[in-house]
Amino acid sequence: MAASNASEKGIGLTVLFVVFALAGALTMGLGAEDHLLAGLGFAVAVGAGSLAVAAGHVYA
Repeated sequence: MAASNASEKGIGLTVLFVVFALAGALTMGLGAEDHLLAGLGFAVAVGAGSLAVAAGHVYA
């Protein structure tokens, strides 16, 4: 049986990147009138969400 040992770093980085992703999504939603701001918010949300998933896999 494989043992799982989640580290504190993995959980902390995942939470940090989720907060960044939520901030990007909020920026995207509130800045919908300005296409550049909405696009940057989308880029931040997708990038931070990807990093949150990666941090969970790397440090798990």
